[in-house]
Amino acid sequence: MALKATIYKADLNIANMDVHQYGDYQLTMAQHPSETIERLMVRILAYARYADEALEFTKDLFETDEPALWEKDLTGQLVKWIEVGSPDEDKVKKACARCSQVAIVTYGTAVDEWYKRNSKLKTLKNLEIWKLSLATTEAIQALCERTMQLQLNVMDGEWTLIGDNAQAVIEWEQLQ
Repeated sequence: MALKATIYKADLNIANMDVHQYGDYQLTMAQHPSETIERLMVRILAYARYADEALEFTKDLFETDEPALWEKDLTGQLVKWIEVGSPDEDKVKKACARCSQVAIVTYGTAVDEWYKRNSKLKTLKNLEIWKLSLATTEAIQALCERTMQLQLNVMDGEWTLIGDNAQAVIEWEQLQ
């Protein structure tokens, strides 16, 4: 018998004073049986970085040709393609040909080696790559609950994610 996905819900309140973006988002995510809590929480941070009512979580671990998040316009055309982790270079190149904005939110100890090995990514003009620090991914796991109330505050480039029982300083490094 196949294992089923675990459903997580997060009420995410964003107060980004740097760009004057404020919003409340009700997120529902399915955690694939093979997905870690770390990756699940990184998906929430990816959503927060590109927050928009039209941004949706996909079936990326169930459907390997989909990203972690995407946004479509009113005609159904892909506008944003957001990957989490260290995706295959060919998949990213195809996404860059299809969408005006492509982003990768990457994390873990092998990121620098992955980025060096996938040198053609540097030639893609509509691609952003963000790396989360190890301290960040460790801290955000403490915020995870099946039902979460999260407050993200951004001021002077400093990101703080606050949950009911803990908080985490989010450290981003832009690789591209």
